[in-house]
Amino acid sequence: MHPEAEDILENLITNNEKLRKEFEETHKLKNDPRITNIGKFLRKTSLDEIPQFLNVIKMEMSIIGPRPIVKNEIQKYGESYNKVISLKPGITGLWQVSGRNNLSYKRRVILDCLYVDNISPLLDLRIIIRTFGVIFFPNDRGAY
Repeated sequence: MHPEAEDILENLITNNEKLRKEFEETHKLKNDPRITNIGKFLRKTSLDEIPQFLNVIKMEMSIIGPRPIVKNEIQKYGESYNKVISLKPGITGLWQVSGRNNLSYKRRVILDCLYVDNISPLLDLRIIIRTFGVIFFPNDRGAY
């Protein structure tokens, strides 16, 4: 990430209506100039997720579950927030294998709630299998 990433983001979304809408919808930018080439590679291959396995070992995270929610995103969950945080956050989950960054944030919330409501060993197995597919057979619908 670029050292002045927050200033660059603020400038981008202030001066470009299309980018502002994209960021409001997904909390990401497809062609984010703040991310270095190495960062893009790590993100596209999901290698940037490896350090989270330390959180799993420390029992702060699960391998499968809803994505961690950062403070400024809590309001996006509304009444569903308490339901979603009732489980440990996961490295992978239904959202990540259902379109990932090409889905709106609203869809992410729906998928996280769907996972919480339908959690089962079979669903976890399906998510693990689909996660391997996303990692080893990536396409343009993956991370950016």
